[in-house]
Amino acid sequence: MASRAQALAHRIAHEVIAYTREHPVGSVTTKAHPADLVTDVDRLVEQHVRGRVRAAFPTHGFTGEEYGDAPGDRHRWYLDPVDGTTNLANGIPWTSMSLCLTRNGRPVVGVVADPWRGEVMEARRGRGATVRDRALRLDDVPRPLAGAVVGTELDGHLPWPGFGAFLDALASRSCTLRVQGSGTLTIAQVAAGRGIGGCVSAFNPVDHGAAVLLVHEAGGVVLTEAGPVSGFPELGAPFLVAHPGAADELHDVWTGALRAGR
Repeated sequence: MASRAQALAHRIAHEVIAYTREHPVGSVTTKAHPADLVTDVDRLVEQHVRGRVRAAFPTHGFTGEEYGDAPGDRHRWYLDPVDGTTNLANGIPWTSMSLCLTRNGRPVVGVVADPWRGEVMEARRGRGATVRDRALRLDDVPRPLAGAVVGTELDGHLPWPGFGAFLDALASRSCTLRVQGSGTLTIAQVAAGRGIGGCVSAFNPVDHGAAVLLVHEAGGVVLTEAGPVSGFPELGAPFLVAHPGAADELHDVWTGALRAGR
């Protein structure tokens, strides 16, 4: 089943890349607040993916960013059709699709599609991670923070508690913090060795499930405040991903910033 699910997710990712690149954004409306945007692309991509998954795995549950939960068995898919909607609505080509399959709450398959690079990153639990069919594997050579890049995202449109302290602590170590507007890509890029780490203020499998699996399968480290985790972080918990050679130092800096923000 996992192999068939990965093959389906791979095909869906390429379909979403083509659709996102070729179709206009359409109408842009708001949800919870004026900076919480949704476009026609978000809705139409989710409808398409839901239909494809339902046809192939009719007993599976499904949770999507735009249309919520559909009941199912112990298998559940999580989808964010456009992670980085504010970028999309403003013509900034830095968005992604995240699609993740879980079994009993643990990740099995994850796919991240980057429409603007034409790139698919995918992972299956115990089978590794790939990008453009190239295996991803991070080494464990110690890496200094000096000269490195760490990614993060705002909490919606606001800085998360401790954001300023994190920025300052990294800057004092000659490390650069980037905010680019897609939590999925911020986490997934670390699996590909692009940047030394990334953090997000609240884990959600809809947004981050596929990327977290990519990091695990590429040999990266996924951490909460308490330390490394082997599966998903707790729902709503802040989390960090890191290159193995920088994980300890980066975790110390990050947890110190979180404490300073309280």
